[in-house]
Amino acid sequence: MAYTTINKSTDYFNTKLYSGNASYGHAITGVGFQPDWVWIKRRDGSARNHELYDAVRGTDKSIYSSSTSAESTSVNLLHSFDSDGFTVDDHAGINGNDSFASWNWKAGNSSGSSNSDGSQSSTVSVNTAAGFSIVKYTGYGAATYGHGLGTTPQMIIIKKLNSSDDWFVYHHTLLTPSATQKQFILLNSTDAFASNGSATTFTSVSNSTFGVGTDDKISESGDSFIAYAFASKTGYSKFGSYTGTNGLNFIYTGFKPKWCMFKRTDGTDNWKILDSARSTFNIMNETLSADTSSAEASESDVYVDFLSNGIRLDGTNGAINANGGSYIFMAFGQSLVGSNNVPCTAR
Repeated sequence: MAYTTINKSTDYFNTKLYSGNASYGHAITGVGFQPDWVWIKRRDGSARNHELYDAVRGTDKSIYSSSTSAESTSVNLLHSFDSDGFTVDDHAGINGNDSFASWNWKAGNSSGSSNSDGSQSSTVSVNTAAGFSIVKYTGYGAATYGHGLGTTPQMIIIKKLNSSDDWFVYHHTLLTPSATQKQFILLNSTDAFASNGSATTFTSVSNSTFGVGTDDKISESGDSFIAYAFASKTGYSKFGSYTGTNGLNFIYTGFKPKWCMFKRTDGTDNWKILDSARSTFNIMNETLSADTSSAEASESDVYVDFLSNGIRLDGTNGAINANGGSYIFMAFGQSLVGSNNVPCTAR
């Protein structure tokens, strides 16, 4: 497959902040493209779940990273995916009289097409240039499913849709899948990287498929699942790991980040999200936690700088930078990349 250079990151990912108005048909514009995955969180007021929508499952269907709940369907949720954003109806979690953050990714601008690369078929909407695909599949126990990326994904997030269950996360720095693999980490939980008894979870990851084992949370026969699969792209995205220092620390990404999510893996702590739209200058400390419904917080022990080629940490917050702690992260950038695939950086 030919390598495609991302010359403008905002063609594929963008953060859009907006004010809700508690009305039907509230159009949110300024995203810059038609999103296929929209992640929305109310920033202020009482606790509200993170709400995730995608074009493969369709409009008015929400799942919550901060909850094990099954997919919710209602006529007053996300109404449409539009050419420059999306339209929401009057659901308080995405359009109350409050402030909201939305994070938007572009896949294939469609409800997906059939993929038969795996042992079982899947429905896939994919953007190979951005290294992102949305995969919907039916569980058959241990099986493989096509993801469409054409390169090996480095992070996969999976949620069962038709009943309550945890979100499973594969991250390439945590494990090398095998037929006996039992380890996992959960998006909806503070739990550390752990083992899951005798059930297998992710069994293989290749440039065409990912394999799930016998764990019912990601493979129960007859159940429906959604997966979000990511591969790193030069100057745009990175899925890596680091060790905390409880002080000055640096994470190399090769681009200036605009959004990052961190998770400690050797201890219990929240999944922390920071972005350059809510924190408009360094030092950044406006956090949201993907695994809780809590409102946005300004955390005094979080010191994060988004630099031209990575992330500088200089705080003591255990969720991000505990001394000797093990961490994973996913980051998306805002710098341009030239035709030679070399990211532009600040002088």
